Amino acid sequence: MTKWGTAIVYGVVTIFLLAALISFFLSLILKWTDVQEPSLTWIIFAGSLLSMFIGGIVAGGKGKERGWLIGGGTSLLFTFIVLVFQFLGLEKAFTIEQWLYHLIFFVAAALGGIVGVNLAASRN
Repeated sequence: MTKWGTAIVYGVVTIFLLAALISFFLSLILKWTDVQEPSLTWIIFAGSLLSMFIGGIVAGGKGKERGWLIGGGTSLLFTFIVLVFQFLGLEKAFTIEQWLYHLIFFVAAALGGIVGVNLAASRN
C-alpha cells in the first residue's frame, strides 16, 4: 500500500509542477502579446489534460502495477486537493462543469497510469 501511496504522491506533484510550468508560459503569452485570456480556454484545457496524463504515467511507472487504479487515485487526490482549496479558500463548491472536467481528468490520468505501468514493464 505504501508503494501505491508514494506513486500517487509522485503523480500529484508532477501534475502540480506541470500545471505551474504551463501557467507560467501562458502568463508570459498574455503579458507580452495581444492574446486575451478567453482565447486560451482550449489551450488551458489541453495543457490540463496533458498534465493529468503525464502525472498518471509517472504514478503508474512508480507503482508498476494496476496502472488504471493508481492513475485514477492520482486524479482523485488531485480533485480532492482542488475541491478543498476551492471550498475552504474561496468558499465555493464545484459546479457541474468542473465535475465534468475532473471526470475527464480522471480518465486521462487512468490512461496515463496504464501507459506508465507498460513503460515501466518494458524497461525491465
